Amino acid sequence: MIMVSACLAGRPVRYNGTPATDTIVEQLIAQKKAISVCPELLGGFVTPREPAEIVGGNGYDVLDGRAKVVEYSGTDVTSKYIEGAAHALSLAKEQDVDLVVLKENSPSCGSSVIYDGTFQGHKQAGAGVTTAMFRRAGIRVISEAELEQELAGVIR
Repeated sequence: MIMVSACLAGRPVRYNGTPATDTIVEQLIAQKKAISVCPELLGGFVTPREPAEIVGGNGYDVLDGRAKVVEYSGTDVTSKYIEGAAHALSLAKEQDVDLVVLKENSPSCGSSVIYDGTFQGHKQAGAGVTTAMFRRAGIRVISEAELEQELAGVIR
């Protein structure tokens, strides 16, 4: 089974209340080859919500207590990000998920790029909190940009 970010499946769950719809993800959902999840909503957030970024590192650093996730206003929301990631991981294990496709750039879901914590629109290499937790559990995570190549022939 494949797990995908709910925003990629067309759900308006991103911080600003918009989706980031990906047609391949929609096909996977329609064919019952994928399930969708939003770790941030699982952590207790609502939509819309303030933008947040990881300050002081990446998702691995957050899990290790060396960095935190902070909203634009300065509110520390680290615990909600960790809680949401843990809930998503639990669902992934229940559904025997072996591949996860998460939305790039997100402090939760970014798989190779996240914002740098300055709220200036600058990006840096790094993984989000959910990606880090999944990878530590041995579950493969890719971004939507890698999906078409990954699934060549699977959805036809």
